[in-house]
Amino acid sequence: MTILVTGASGNVGVQVIEHLINRGADVRALVRDPSKANFPAGVAVVKGDFLDPDSLRRAFDGVSTLFLLNAVVSDEFTQALIALNVARSAGIERIVYLSVIHPDVYVNVPHFAGKYGVERMIEQMDFHATILRPAYFIQNDLMIKDAITGYGVYPMPVGDKGLAMIDVRDIAEIAALELLHREHAAQPLPINRINLVGPQTLTGRDIAAIWSDVLDRPINYGGSDTAAFEQNLKQFMPPWMAYDMRMMGERFLTDGMLPEGGDVERLTTLLGRSLRSYRDFAFETAASA
Repeated sequence: MTILVTGASGNVGVQVIEHLINRGADVRALVRDPSKANFPAGVAVVKGDFLDPDSLRRAFDGVSTLFLLNAVVSDEFTQALIALNVARSAGIERIVYLSVIHPDVYVNVPHFAGKYGVERMIEQMDFHATILRPAYFIQNDLMIKDAITGYGVYPMPVGDKGLAMIDVRDIAEIAALELLHREHAAQPLPINRINLVGPQTLTGRDIAAIWSDVLDRPINYGGSDTAAFEQNLKQFMPPWMAYDMRMMGERFLTDGMLPEGGDVERLTTLLGRSLRSYRDFAFETAASA
């Protein structure tokens, strides 16, 4: 009984593996370059690429439960479908897939639409899956830390509807718990969707106020200009991705990223503790600067 973690070297995957190992699971990590892998003792490292089906066939052999995490890349949908087809051929029935919240609402945002297509394929291919739908990752704001601390501006286009931001550490722990739940079930469990949200729904001005408190100086919200947001992102990411992020920001402004009734309570029960807050993240980030 082996759990395979894809996206193993990323921020979520590394932590998923740590939780699984700490709970005694048999874990295999899929990476592109095993020489750069740095995992806890006991993790079996395999080389593979989503666009190389033969490498996936080797990696999936003998796997009972799959954690499917596809990075936001231009061919994300293709990569995910190749992985699903190879998984089915390998006899893998149990999957935990990291999707995104409201993919059926943010229909014009490329990476949301792609993940929604993957969800539909998981259903149509009769996998027994948990589909995790996380809201905005709190740690995404690390990439704008300099704007906050150096220029006194919170530039992310969060808007006035609010986002139920969630800490990556909570995402990883919940993913590990769901993998173990499916792995240990006597029979494959029915498909299940879980919204992954934080304890609060925060507007752009709410977040600026948190930073003002934490840094003890005024931080202003300046995130409503999505065109400027796209131009800034193009300095350190491909144009297609900057545009994708702009489309997401525009849906933040018009729709928000809101939890459904009972989401916070469900996650709190699953974790057996409170969800980490944005304020906690801001204090940790400021302290480490």
